[in-house]
Amino acid sequence: MRHPVFIALLLGGAFVLSACNSQTDVSRAVSSAANAEADSIREIMLNVAEPREAVAYFQRQVEIEPDEVRHQRDLAASLIRGGRNAEGVLAWQKIVDRDDSTNEDRVQLAGAMIRSSDWAAAKIVLDSIPPTHETYERYRLEAVVADSNRQWDRADSFYQTAVDLTTRPAGVLNNWGYSKLTRGDTPGAEKLFIEAITYDQNLFTAKNNLVLARAARRTYTLPSVPMTQVERAQLLHTAGLAAIKQGDTDIGRNLLEDAIATHPRHFEAAVRSLQALG
Repeated sequence: MRHPVFIALLLGGAFVLSACNSQTDVSRAVSSAANAEADSIREIMLNVAEPREAVAYFQRQVEIEPDEVRHQRDLAASLIRGGRNAEGVLAWQKIVDRDDSTNEDRVQLAGAMIRSSDWAAAKIVLDSIPPTHETYERYRLEAVVADSNRQWDRADSFYQTAVDLTTRPAGVLNNWGYSKLTRGDTPGAEKLFIEAITYDQNLFTAKNNLVLARAARRTYTLPSVPMTQVERAQLLHTAGLAAIKQGDTDIGRNLLEDAIATHPRHFEAAVRSLQALG
């Protein structure tokens, strides 16, 4: 007679245990979903949302969890993305002053200082980072600072290191090429611009710089690189202005006319340039 009671107790206990396990699973699932949603919102705010909206969002997060360094980093990054560089410098400096700051935080601070044209302060920060911290962003900034100080050999070395540390070097190759162009090394600049375009065929800045480099040696024909019809018109406009600047007025006039004829829509900038010639 005891067996039915005993079995009933066992079943009752199993039911309670099952309910507890089920409740735990539900709580974990809800927590996991909430975290996933928060991460999604964070990514949207960092990369897609308007900078002003992102700044406001992360300011609220900092107010809610003032000791959470991730929120402070997100706020600092959003300030920089929104062009609020002075505030960004202060935000990154506050992070760097924390005990749990990292070398990457110092890199970001140096980048913010460069955006604020505080080259000397940026160099001090970069010099404080141990050489064992080898990242693309660190060496890209080192190259830019060396460029600003006209330390060409150092700049070239840092640019090369940055190129070696990324799978998407188009941007830094373009910067390196522009550095070469400002030094008067047009062959070296052209080579780097072409290399940048091979990595990113949509990088119009490199195409435009390549046209300028060729124009510096009075070669005004467009280079054989991928370009849309609109880009072709814009590059003809660039070549035309470069020709005029160097005294090749007739060539420049023809290039401007070609730019206007090539553009699929009304090309106001080229029209104004042509009218300015009289």
